[in-house]
Amino acid sequence: MSRIVNKQGNIYLYQQVVDLIKDMQSQGTLGAGEKLPSLRAMAQKLSISIPTVQQAYQELERQGVISAREKSGFYLNAGSDQCHQPRSIQLARQPVAVNKQALIEQVFDSLHRATVLPLGIANPVAVNPTDKVLSRTMRRVMNVAGHQAINYGPLDGFAALKKQIINRYLDFAIGVNSDELIITNGAQEALHIAVQCVTQAGDIVAIESPCYFGIIEMLESLGLKVLEIPMCPQQGVCIEDLQQAFAEHDIKAFIFSTSISNPLGSKMPEERRRQLVHLVEEQGAVLIEDDVYGELAYEPDGAKPAQYYSTQGKVITCSSLSKTAAPSYRVGWMIAGKFAPQARRLKRAMSCASSLMNQWTLYEFMNSGDYDKNLRVMRQRLALNKERMRALVQRHFPPGTRMTNPQGGCVLWLQLPSQYDVVALFHLALEAGISITPGAIFSATDKYRQCLRLSFGVQWSEEVEKAVARLGALCLQVQKGKVKATPKA
Repeated sequence: MSRIVNKQGNIYLYQQVVDLIKDMQSQGTLGAGEKLPSLRAMAQKLSISIPTVQQAYQELERQGVISAREKSGFYLNAGSDQCHQPRSIQLARQPVAVNKQALIEQVFDSLHRATVLPLGIANPVAVNPTDKVLSRTMRRVMNVAGHQAINYGPLDGFAALKKQIINRYLDFAIGVNSDELIITNGAQEALHIAVQCVTQAGDIVAIESPCYFGIIEMLESLGLKVLEIPMCPQQGVCIEDLQQAFAEHDIKAFIFSTSISNPLGSKMPEERRRQLVHLVEEQGAVLIEDDVYGELAYEPDGAKPAQYYSTQGKVITCSSLSKTAAPSYRVGWMIAGKFAPQARRLKRAMSCASSLMNQWTLYEFMNSGDYDKNLRVMRQRLALNKERMRALVQRHFPPGTRMTNPQGGCVLWLQLPSQYDVVALFHLALEAGISITPGAIFSATDKYRQCLRLSFGVQWSEEVEKAVARLGALCLQVQKGKVKATPKA
């Protein structure tokens, strides 16, 4: 490599390094998401100084060609072609009743077919499966605890696990009392309980838009009206939209993800997070935070949960270990604060208690340090998969396709040009053995029919690459005026 850099030439050395990296990118020597040599290693390879390489990498980062990851190094982004972010919607004028169950049922049916490649399910644990370590841990729990481990556990959760979770919030300078924290059957039950604590049928609940479809279906089951608040793909909800929504409607609760959202993967800046909590509490409403992806930010730079900014106790935090440790264990929690007594009553009525065996196993997993080791690997692999998936979408999907550049999590949000019907694409992809999630179910109304969610939370393989290419080809068959796929009976 040393012969590539000409120290006697008229081109600055750092610019020659920039050109070298771009050549390696265009020739496929460096693929999207791959790690570049360290500053020291590249300097040695090219027989130049480390500051020169650093200047080159900084320039590549400025151009968006590479990204720096804290304590990890520099990584090649998706292709240099510009791909715009999806457009945001306008603020809804009126809340609506929800009727999305039929399409959601079709999507859920597709997600668990053994013969289908699951690009429609958000399961980030798949990039670094925990089955072996959890199997060993559970056997150890059984040996130590014996019959105790298969008994009913306390209604509000296994005390040792609660202490472990409380200690993690101390990293954000958030003090949580044990009686405020309730272990639930996943975050979905936590959200369900939280909403029931602060609303009754017919009330208005504001949600981010697009919003995780499980929340939309839950609100439908509770007979609540939904007001959609537009999301910016990069910075979350707009405070001005919230102010307007409060001025026009009597909103009882907000359900937002202020850390890493689903499906956009946006991360709300700290000051906007602070303003959000202040505004909601000032107006007498309650903020319910869905924080299941908070620990899967690619740059875990201390982004505090919304709970940190609460001064009136009107923030309820809901989270789980489903996205970071074990989806099937169904261990979540809520920090209910002053709503804890009512939350306990609802928990008792809904499920009495969560699995003690699963809680105990996850406590040991976290306490051993294996959980944090696993998280570090997951973040790295997800960030790598994101760049690979973005590069494939740019290469194979129709011109004009927009997509997010998520700051965490495991999904891309795509917006196809208006002539494509994504619901039809969903059915056609299933016939080809590929699941995707159509954007229409991420809205309480009929928005996002040109959008889809695509998961890169998978073990990367040639099969995945072929599937994304196949999806791009199938788009040509669902243009308006052409034959569309129809669901099978």
